[in-house]
Amino acid sequence: MSEQTEREQRAAIWKRFGPVKKRAVPIFEDCLNYPMDQVAALVRLTWEINTPRADLEETKAKIAAFERLLDGIQTVPNPVSRTYLWDGNMPVETVYTDNTDCRYHHDPDFQPYFFPMLVPDHVEPKGAVILCAGGDHAEAVVAEAYGSARDFLALGYQCFILLNRTNRNPWTSKEAGADAARMVRIVRRDAAKYRIRPDQVAFAGFSNGGLTCEGLIQFFSGKQTVQAAFPDYSPDALDEIDATPDAFLCIYGPRFRNAPFDYTDVVYPPTFYAVGREDAALDNLNYVYPDLLAHGVEVEVHTFAGVPHGQAGMALLDGYVKYPNFQMWVPLADAFLQNLYARNR
Repeated sequence: MSEQTEREQRAAIWKRFGPVKKRAVPIFEDCLNYPMDQVAALVRLTWEINTPRADLEETKAKIAAFERLLDGIQTVPNPVSRTYLWDGNMPVETVYTDNTDCRYHHDPDFQPYFFPMLVPDHVEPKGAVILCAGGDHAEAVVAEAYGSARDFLALGYQCFILLNRTNRNPWTSKEAGADAARMVRIVRRDAAKYRIRPDQVAFAGFSNGGLTCEGLIQFFSGKQTVQAAFPDYSPDALDEIDATPDAFLCIYGPRFRNAPFDYTDVVYPPTFYAVGREDAALDNLNYVYPDLLAHGVEVEVHTFAGVPHGQAGMALLDGYVKYPNFQMWVPLADAFLQNLYARNR
């Protein structure tokens, strides 16, 4: 088969699979409401269908299996409801009106929302962690956000899975950052309800989710306002609350090398980095790390030998730990947060 013929067949595969996968996006993103073994099977099939140079007939069979599984999946008893961020008052700058080609996982009418994952009443919380998955969300939410939230929940943190407008897919850093800022404000407003201190709200961003958090920091930290970034926005009571995270857990998501960043008016929180040494994001980190130090930001960095991109929470999907060294990032982040909070008491 010629390379051109293979590309044409791959395009035909995506034309068929794209709309099918889009039907699965709410299941991936609301995965805590579905049987995890079935969700994990859908994720694994997604990876296999998207594998370059996979056997085409086998790929078609896997799409059929994906459709069967998707058609049969049911919510668990007592599913958790979405909580939407904006109540119709969402700041917007991207003109996005059409997704008929399934280029993006979210349609133009997408409204950002979150799910809480809370420790039992008898457990004293150690703080809160907001988790934002990478890419265009969808299947990335399952491992990166939900899988990591389970790990932090087991350590005693109140967790919140954020489904924001995804940075560059197609929304801007300002729009993604505004959603992240809104999420921080909501958790901080409700600190007493969640039994945490309002200065114990961390943001964990994975890959593109890390860029989302830096969008929050660049445009909405400190005294910077949503209205300054979006002149047509009408502020409400939440806007009076500080949106700066108390800590930034940047998991293989540092800003791109040589990307501009204006530190004027920015309050950059203490930041924890975790990235594999086989991850191209390490090159970005080698650029960002000295830049943050030069601007007085407290930074802790951990790199992990042999680990490629996108490995957070993967034990949830694989059923085994492929890169056991990378699993250490969660207890290391826990130690980072607890040291920070102890110093701030």
